[in-house]
Amino acid sequence: MEKMNRALERAKMLVGMEVDEEAGQEETSSSSLFDDFNRQCTLSTQQRLYGFAICLVAGLACTLLSMLVFFNPIKFGITFTFGNMLALGSTAFLIGPKRQIDMMLDPVRIYATAIYFASIIIALLCALYVHNKLLTLLAIILEFGALVWYSLSYIPFARSMVTKIMVTCFDTEF
Repeated sequence: MEKMNRALERAKMLVGMEVDEEAGQEETSSSSLFDDFNRQCTLSTQQRLYGFAICLVAGLACTLLSMLVFFNPIKFGITFTFGNMLALGSTAFLIGPKRQIDMMLDPVRIYATAIYFASIIIALLCALYVHNKLLTLLAIILEFGALVWYSLSYIPFARSMVTKIMVTCFDTEF
């Protein structure tokens, strides 16, 4: 029964529901700014679903609308990057911002997260400050690849499967 209760509490935490913490209270005296912010982000389940849906649809819309300005890489880079950031932020509504950041900084995906955010910054710098179409396009390709690799980290064995497929496809031995 104890295992069942712990499993239910973990499932509640994954979807962002509050868990009764009567047993095993953690240190509440050492509260940080981020913990205070996380406590202020209390939404009902319906509000979380609405926030998720709105951010995801807006992010996908920006990403798809960026295809209309594909031949202007600067506008494309800004719109595509903004769409990716909205879509990524939409999951924070489901699981909460603290849990989202904890999952992003998990040792399994820390490098993918760093490369993804670095590619976002590079794409925006190339689009807004450098105004170089080729560099912006290369940064967007890097950003898309980093997004795919980051997303694969949430699917069990997906990265190893994709790696094996890529090695098989690009094997030069005949």
